[in-house]
Parts: sequence; C-alpha cells; structure tokens
Amino acid sequence: MLVHQAFRFELDPNDRSRSALARQAGAARYAFNWGLAVVQDRLDVRRVLTALAVRQGASAAEAKAWAAGVAGPIPWSLPALRREWNQAKYQVAPWWAENSKEAYNAGLDSLARALKGFFDSRSGARRGGRVGWPNRKRRHRARRSFRVTTGSFGVIDGRHIRLPKIGVIRTKEPTATLVARLEAGTARVLSVTVSEQAGRWYASFTCQVERQQTAVPSGPPAGVDVGVKHLAVLSTGEQVPNPKHLLKWQRRQSCLQAELSRRRGPGQGKPPSKRWRRTRQRLARTHRKVAAARSDGIRKLTTRLARTHSVVVVEDLNVTGMTATAKGSGRRRAKAGLNRAILDTAPGELRRQLAYKTTWYGSALVVADRWYPSSKTCSRCKTVKPKLSLSERTYRCDICGLVIDRDNNAALNLASLVQATTQVPPVEAGTGRDIIPAYAQEEERYMATARCSSANCEDSTGHAPGQTATAAEQSTAA
Repeated sequence: MLVHQAFRFELDPNDRSRSALARQAGAARYAFNWGLAVVQDRLDVRRVLTALAVRQGASAAEAKAWAAGVAGPIPWSLPALRREWNQAKYQVAPWWAENSKEAYNAGLDSLARALKGFFDSRSGARRGGRVGWPNRKRRHRARRSFRVTTGSFGVIDGRHIRLPKIGVIRTKEPTATLVARLEAGTARVLSVTVSEQAGRWYASFTCQVERQQTAVPSGPPAGVDVGVKHLAVLSTGEQVPNPKHLLKWQRRQSCLQAELSRRRGPGQGKPPSKRWRRTRQRLARTHRKVAAARSDGIRKLTTRLARTHSVVVVEDLNVTGMTATAKGSGRRRAKAGLNRAILDTAPGELRRQLAYKTTWYGSALVVADRWYPSSKTCSRCKTVKPKLSLSERTYRCDICGLVIDRDNNAALNLASLVQATTQVPPVEAGTGRDIIPAYAQEEERYMATARCSSANCEDSTGHAPGQTATAAEQSTAA
C-alpha cells in the first residue's frame, strides 16, 4: 500500500550554509508578509471605493462591482499570489535572484493556506476552533522554515543532502533508511521542509512510500485510557508511567524566563541586547529538550501498541475543553497547573500517531464516543454511576461490590467495546478502520441518507452516547 511518510534528519551546516539557510527562511517570511500586505491593501481600497460610490447614490451591488473593477482582483489562491509576485518582484525585491524561487513560493503557499483556513472556518467547512485572520510574521518571533518541491534537491548519500541555492549539506545522523528505500524503488521524495528549532536545523523529507501489507498482530484488543497520573493505562493491567518531562525542566525555565525579562528585548525602537538573545536561546533549548523527550516516549508507546495488539481502543477526548481557563481568580492558578500537566502528556498526539501506525502494522483503531461513560461504568456488571468526582481514584461499584483502580476500570470498558462486536465479520487487515457494531452500521446508513446537504448541518450526524465512530469521523483531536 502507498502511504505518505516523513523522514526527518538533523543537519550539520557550516557557517556559510547556516547563513544561506537563514536567508532562504527570511525570503519565505518576506514573501508571506508582502502577499498579506497586497491582500489587505486591496481590501482597504475596495472598502473605501465602495463607501464613496454609495455616497454618490449608487446601490450596494453597483458600488461593490465598481470598486472591484477599479481596485483589481484580490489574490486569494496560490496561483494568483504567484502571478502578483512575478510581476512585482523586480520592484519590491531586486535581490530576489539571490535566493531560490522555492523559498518565495513557500511563503506564498503558507499565506494561501492561512487565508483558506480563515474562510473555511467562517463558513463551517473546517472543524475545530475558529481560525483568525493571518498576522505578519515578525523577524525574531516567527519560526524560520521553508519548503522545496521542485529543483535539484534530495539525498546524495548516507550523510549528505542537496538543497537549491545552498548546495550540499552534511547531516548529523545517517540517512541510510531513506537511501535504501530510494535505491530499492519503494519510496519517492515529494518535498523537503527545512526548519530551525532552538538553533538547530532539520530537514524533513515527505515521501510516498510503498509499505508491505502485514498480518494482523496476534495480541488481544487493548483499551487505552490516557491520563495525568499515568501516561496510559491498558486493559491488560499495564500502567505506563508518566515521565513528566515539563515538570523536570520547569524550575530551570522559570529562572531563565525571569532572567529574560530583565534583559533589553525588542521594542521601543531599539534592537534586543546580546544578553537577551543569549538567554532566549538557552530558554529555547530547554523547550526543545522537553519536546524531544516527550516525542520519543509517545512514538515508542504508539509503535508498541500498534505492533502487539490487533485492535486499539481510545477515547475521543475534548482536549480544548479540558484545558480551558477556569472561571474565577481563585481557581485559575490551580487549573493552570492541571492544564499544563494534561498538555504535557499530549493525548492528541498519541491518538494521531495511533491512527496511521495501526494502518501500517495491520491493526485497527477504534475511537469511542466522546460521551461514552468509560470511567463511570462498572467493568463487571456494566452499571453506570450517576456521578463520579475526579478525586475518586478508586472505583467502587454499589451493585456487585467491585473495587478497582479508576483508570484500569476505564481501560477495561474501552476494551469491552470491541469484545461486544464478535458477531461482526472482521475488518480487512491494514485498513485502520474501526469495528462498529451491526446496529451502529445500520444507523450510519440511515443517517447518511438523511444527512443535510448544507455544510453547517454536520452536528446532525453525530453518534449517540456509547457508540463508536471511525477514526476519520473522529479526527478532531487537538
């Protein structure tokens, strides 16, 4: 099967290559800001001309049509932005030939995606939180990156890559895995994204990879309950400890943040001081170490789950609602600590990786409904408690007398969702589709026929509490 897979390598550039990489990223940022200024200027001109025409007695439709003809079309899409850039680059950026055209194209493509996300969010075509209007990318605050899709780029050997207008750059880690796939003809490079993180440069190759179909793992279905006390609790009884990476570096980050506030930063018409830059780099390195340690633990856990269990069941957690700011000044500080602990476990990233790794390794992913009472339900007699406070870490059933750990009880209930579907024919190996009970499949067919054609009627197709849904339908994890 053909899948998209990224291969990320850290670069080891010299001073000349490091300056060239920063220049390419700056060119992408400049193109983004230039395109955003063009869009905003034309919108302002249309607004002024429309108001002027209305004052002179024209109707609203006539005023808008006249203003659009005078001000010219607004470049919303990438092709339109590229046409505008090719016409104006000799005047606005006479130095444009010093950088690769891919750098400017990357900035314009980022702007086109941001504009599309804004309009899709307003029209209801995009799920999740509302997306705001794009902002200018500041020099010292924006993430430095650019993307290359055409030209002379790629992997040369096990230790070097090539980028346009930059040349050959050595990598700190071997690229033998990608080189072997390219030589065997099982992978094709589509693009490469070069980015900087706390002073280190990385190259991520997006490839189309042909992976072999693997057999379904022999392990039993596993319910996974993620939390703060433990990173994950499995229905098999295993408790994966929470390493709490952010807590280990929190005191160090607080000291560096206080030191940074005493330095002269950007603003007030003065450049930031050298000490401010140095402290900022030290603080960024601590965040990079926390992110790297967290990513390493989650990747190892998700790979093990997808390889050893035939079906993995997780919950559709509302991470945005769970980490919302508490109302009232007295509870806000305590809630901030809980929010920080929840985000440190990255539950959305764990589910995102399980979604594609189960497809790779032949297993399946089941996403339980958001309102399924996994913690309130007794795993033995299936009695649902009306209330269960968060402070009760031990589940005690009043009917059958079961006493069990709260997280382990939730994991067993998640695993029982799959065990209740034994009469359903097994899913095709490697599809990554969820196992849905027969009654749920019939309801899905009925809801599909009665579905509203409007894009704003997506809520009418929701599942009833206690049902399961496919991973594609439940792709709203943070």
